[in-house]
Amino acid sequence: MEGGLGARGLLCLALVIPLLFLKKMARPLVKSAVLPDAVSGSVPLFQGSGKARKPANMTCSRRSSQLRFLGFTGLKGSNDLHLVPGLSKDFRLAVSASVSAPKGKASRGVAVAMFERFTEKAIKVIMLAQEEARRLGHNFVGTEQILLGLIGEGTGIAAKVLKSMGINLKDARIEVEKIIGRGSGFVAVEIPFTPRAKRVLELSLEEARQLGHNYIGSEHLLLGLLREGEGVAARVLENLGADTSNIRTQVITLDMGLLVAGTKYRGEFEERIKKLMEEIKQSDEIILFIDEVHTLIGAGAAEGAIDAANILKPALARGELQCIGATTLDEYRKHIEKDPALERRFQPVKVPEPTVDETIDILRGLRERYEIHHKLRYTDEALIAAAHLSYQYISDRFLPDKAIDLVDEAGSRVRLRHAQLPEDARELDKELRRITKEKNEAVRSQDFEKAGELRDQEMELKAQISALVDKGKERSQAESEAGEGGPVVTEADIQHIVSSWTGIPVEKVSSDESDRLLKMEETLHKRVIGQDEAVKAISRAIRRARVGLKNPNRPIASFIFSGPTGVGKSELAKALAAYYFGSEEAMIRLDMSEFMERHTVSKLIGSPPGYVGYTEGGQLTEAVRRRPYTVVLFDEIEKAHPDVFNMMLQILEDGRLTDSKGRTVDFKNTLLIMTSNVGSSVIEKGGRRIGFDLDYDEKDSSYNRIKSLVTEELKQYFRPEFLNRLDEMIVFRQLTKLEVREIADIMLKEVFERLKVKDIELQVTERFRDRVVEEGYSPSYGARPLRRAIMRLLEDSMAEKMLAGEIKEGDSAIVDVDADGNVTVLNGRTGLPEQLPPAIPV
Repeated sequence: MEGGLGARGLLCLALVIPLLFLKKMARPLVKSAVLPDAVSGSVPLFQGSGKARKPANMTCSRRSSQLRFLGFTGLKGSNDLHLVPGLSKDFRLAVSASVSAPKGKASRGVAVAMFERFTEKAIKVIMLAQEEARRLGHNFVGTEQILLGLIGEGTGIAAKVLKSMGINLKDARIEVEKIIGRGSGFVAVEIPFTPRAKRVLELSLEEARQLGHNYIGSEHLLLGLLREGEGVAARVLENLGADTSNIRTQVITLDMGLLVAGTKYRGEFEERIKKLMEEIKQSDEIILFIDEVHTLIGAGAAEGAIDAANILKPALARGELQCIGATTLDEYRKHIEKDPALERRFQPVKVPEPTVDETIDILRGLRERYEIHHKLRYTDEALIAAAHLSYQYISDRFLPDKAIDLVDEAGSRVRLRHAQLPEDARELDKELRRITKEKNEAVRSQDFEKAGELRDQEMELKAQISALVDKGKERSQAESEAGEGGPVVTEADIQHIVSSWTGIPVEKVSSDESDRLLKMEETLHKRVIGQDEAVKAISRAIRRARVGLKNPNRPIASFIFSGPTGVGKSELAKALAAYYFGSEEAMIRLDMSEFMERHTVSKLIGSPPGYVGYTEGGQLTEAVRRRPYTVVLFDEIEKAHPDVFNMMLQILEDGRLTDSKGRTVDFKNTLLIMTSNVGSSVIEKGGRRIGFDLDYDEKDSSYNRIKSLVTEELKQYFRPEFLNRLDEMIVFRQLTKLEVREIADIMLKEVFERLKVKDIELQVTERFRDRVVEEGYSPSYGARPLRRAIMRLLEDSMAEKMLAGEIKEGDSAIVDVDADGNVTVLNGRTGLPEQLPPAIPV
């Protein structure tokens, strides 16, 4: 057609008119809309020379193209997800620019927003794909180059999956050259993507969304490549014999609660189950996972309807349904085994508890996930400590669950600790709250001038706090980008979590206890006077346990204390609980006189099924389950029924006890102490004969002889297998007068402290101390008469004076004994007689 438009011109005109119309209609919308960048501070979604007002030119002539569409379908400015940490902004922009330039037929740039969500390994795959294209002399990046990049990356999930299929880079390159050959050799600087390769990138984004990931990794690229299913890459995988049928398999969890919810009428639940089964039958890529699979039995079986288990049985028998169920051994035995038809349709697979070393490997595999979630770092020592400490101290749960929970909670606490305001900002925040309160009071009192001044101070403080917070965030971000700072979870954090869970003080878990353990005798002697042999024996046992030389399958230590009454057997157990476990309340005390009958033995481990109290548990087992780190004191063990000793054999040897419900209670972190009065008559006779008031150095040989006699008497009373499992049998000496005097000082100080709370200062004279010791000393009854003497001589006298008003709060009192032997209480404010001996202060 001369002088007219050719076919090409008509086509261009036909395209220009609607585009101009759309442009005219869209201009008001564009002006009124704010298009956010993909990420704050990143490249905008539309990138080019800025001349984005010539769509007609781009459509008619490729050479005059000025607009670059850098987005795929569904990639809008709302995809402003955070960057994956570790990649610099410049590196991402360089990658985006290098892969987005439109060169060649039907090519568009790749979305910048999409590449900002790529991980380091995914970007490395794209860069390697470009290198493979240059190596083969191709002016495009297709699916085959992406496949070669996935193989060549080497460390990602996709590379490991392809390697497990037996695919290596050398064979893949040979297959690619066989299929498409080599190019001309001239390769442009900027290599575009083919439409099929772009489709792979789109599908990888969809895969990431379906998996709930806010990033795109090499694994998503592989899934997108397999989902595309066509092109050279698919032929290469087929020629190399790769079986990709299982890669697309989806594991879908069935929520029985949601399935049953809302099924009011008969048939609704069955209809839901049938629809679910039809949906699964249509796809061979679905594996159904049912957690707590025993809930299938009886689910939805109201008013005579069949339950979910019976509905699923035919499909399971015909192989139409691939199903994985999870349940415990107890629930399997209780529910599944009772239905043989359902049991034979499942193959039981027992999952044992992993070892500590396996748990450490599991934690290392999960480290990156928790670091991204909590935005911090875990040291390797923290992961190792989590595995070891959870195994040692948390006995009612299993690995790796308890170790993972330790790691998770430690990360949360460290994150919260670092999220607090800086110290300077906290001080300013206190000042801000004070000024705000004063401002509100000024407004209520209509003192607006003062309120205005306080408002200005308030605004200034807010600005200072904001500046400090921003400065701290910038410093933390800079440290995180440099990889040198930021919150770090250490071994001490894991120890602190174990301490909060189990009740063990933090210092008990730490390894720096050598000084305290070496001085353990001094600490115990502050409460227990005398009894050097018993204190030394306990200290040695504790030191062995703390350095890890004891048998890990036995209790920390087990002793039997034998000796007369009142010599400190129970007091030593209390002192040990306060020192080793942090508090006297950490001691479980059982009076064995309550277990003299055969039927009372069941009170320790719980009543058998069918008896009253079966659901309550045992006194011993429940107490240890609630507090597994404690001192267990069996007071007056010789009064217990012989069946109690049979039950204690497995505690002493294996560190465990099974209660009436079949639960195993761990005694490995308990310290067992049994007190007995067996042999007290031998000690009393020997004390009178050899003179126990002598110095210890002069009577060591006699004490050893007495100890051997007491041991023989213990062997006659207790069975050999019981005594043979004890770590040591400790014989307590009788108390001397000197030791009773020291005990009297301790008891008097307790009275002084009680009076100090009432603001009364008390002092006693030396004559009063002698009187207390004289009346309170009894070789046969130990120190208990001393407590009664102090109560009678001191507490009764003070109570009478306080009730009479002679001693009031703020007064000081001195207790003395007059010439007639009567106890006198003098008020320090009224003056003292000159002949009064010097008083002993607190």
